[in-house]
Amino acid sequence: MRELELWGGLECTVNRVGDHYVDQFALLGHRDRLEDIDLIADLGVRALRYPIHWESVAPARPDTRDFSWYDRRLERLRARGVGVIAGLVHHGSGPPYTDLLDEHFPALLADYARATAERYPWIDDWTPVNEPLTTARFAALYGHWYPHRREEREFWRALVNQVDGTARAMAAIRSVNPRARLIQTEDLGRSFGTVATRDQVAFDNVRRWATWDLLCGRVVPGHPLHARLRDYGVASQLETLAAAPCPPDVIGVNHYLTSDRFLDHRAARYPSHTHGGNGRQRYADVEAVRVLQPGAPGLAGVLREAWARYRLPLAVTEVHNGCTREEQMRWTAEAWDAAAALRAEGVDLRAVTCWSLLGSQGWNTLLTGGGVYEPGVYDVSSGTPRPTAMVKLLGALVSGGARDPLVHVPGWWRRPERLAYAAVPRPAPMPAQRPYRDPAGVAVPPLLVLGRDDALAPHLAAACAQRAIPLVFGEQDGDSPEAWAVIDLDDGPRRCGPATARPRLLIRANWSDEPPRPPRRGSATLVIVAADLFAPERSPSPRAVTPTYAPDLIRAALDLLIDRATGEWRLRHGRAGQEPPVRNVLLLRPLEEALAEQGAAAAALLACAA
Repeated sequence: MRELELWGGLECTVNRVGDHYVDQFALLGHRDRLEDIDLIADLGVRALRYPIHWESVAPARPDTRDFSWYDRRLERLRARGVGVIAGLVHHGSGPPYTDLLDEHFPALLADYARATAERYPWIDDWTPVNEPLTTARFAALYGHWYPHRREEREFWRALVNQVDGTARAMAAIRSVNPRARLIQTEDLGRSFGTVATRDQVAFDNVRRWATWDLLCGRVVPGHPLHARLRDYGVASQLETLAAAPCPPDVIGVNHYLTSDRFLDHRAARYPSHTHGGNGRQRYADVEAVRVLQPGAPGLAGVLREAWARYRLPLAVTEVHNGCTREEQMRWTAEAWDAAAALRAEGVDLRAVTCWSLLGSQGWNTLLTGGGVYEPGVYDVSSGTPRPTAMVKLLGALVSGGARDPLVHVPGWWRRPERLAYAAVPRPAPMPAQRPYRDPAGVAVPPLLVLGRDDALAPHLAAACAQRAIPLVFGEQDGDSPEAWAVIDLDDGPRRCGPATARPRLLIRANWSDEPPRPPRRGSATLVIVAADLFAPERSPSPRAVTPTYAPDLIRAALDLLIDRATGEWRLRHGRAGQEPPVRNVLLLRPLEEALAEQGAAAAALLACAA
């Protein structure tokens, strides 16, 4: 078996909300930065999931196409030796002259696919439609995206149209390039629940396979979904797919920490934004990781299920955790290690894809308006891509080299604090979540904190405890020679220990305009100037930090320290849609604001029929 490959991906959604198209490439600034391609190639990824958006190339008429923007970027990838996994529709409904419920959608997509393959005959790997099931749910069952329907009949029509379009698109592509492979992605989790919700749980766990079952021609009489889909008016398309299956060459599994769900009929035990139902029964729908004890089998579990069901090659086609930097690294490393372990068991698992290389914008509101930016491997919040600690981690995963010390601590989903609700015993017969053990078994050195700033120290200690970052307080650098980094809360002369090359963070939490002391020779110094985060009126107090913003300051400072960032950074409070005016300015939002937006999005989602 060939070696496990590292693939990459860019959050590249172009979808429609009402009459407005949401373009992630525009939001992330990628449309204006050709140099992003070289940054990505420098990561050493073997292949990149990259779109050739139907909505962008042929927005007005199906026979009028402009590929020029993609030409330069795809040729640059080709020149750099990076394989391309081309996508045509990514959570979209196509250009304005069609949509997911249009009977002509499959044929129009196939026509565009043929033209694209003729333009780029050297591209062998294709994903004509990303996550058809997820897109159909959000567009035609929950009503968030165009065409904004909330009917099960329309949901199944949207799904089958996309799968039919995928099969026709691959036939058209293969008429140009017989080598073309279908890498079909879909979000894959598992539903759990109380006995009272068993019917919905069972239905969810059948429906999650629908994309791949349809492509493989399995939805025939006797399949649990066949009669339901037939009654919803798609019988002829089912017959076509069964007569001419288009099984994926690689099944692309996308799995997130929120993919596994738990349904509980005792909705009063949970916050109101988790309440939902199916029209017959009300229940709470929460992340399984937050309630099940022991935890769900997670990514490794669904990969084993997919392998057992299809016996087709697998790839993990999205690995991303919108969280703090060390948790992003821990999730990525765990996915890589899980893939390596499954390969050792005989599973034909080809690659792990680091998703959201440039981050993403607005997913906390499901792209329905505003939203926050989540950094990826590169942080583009300043308008210029800045490498984060993820860059070095990816290199270490591929080479087998040393990983960042914080990676060796289990992620929050492996720690007791993951349980946000009263623990519910996980039902048999699913195997228990296997405890995660870092293969290297490396001892984790602490973070050394100098100074006892009464305003910041408690928040720093709380943040490190929450993020499982070992922490010690000292008086000078030499107090903890094994520390991986130093945070100086005061920068006083009494802490003039020996010079060290380990990262050093100085937080200037005051209104003073006095420039910081020059960094000591041999140290990599990061200076945080955080005045803009505090009271609206200027104050001479050097301790003007308020409880509202101190946690946000600490959260951003720790991320920058883990990234080994240097230089002077100014942190200021900001809201969605604001742009930092200069480099090295990081916008922050209070955590409660982000959580409130997430709660509103979840409430809207769960209010719709499951």
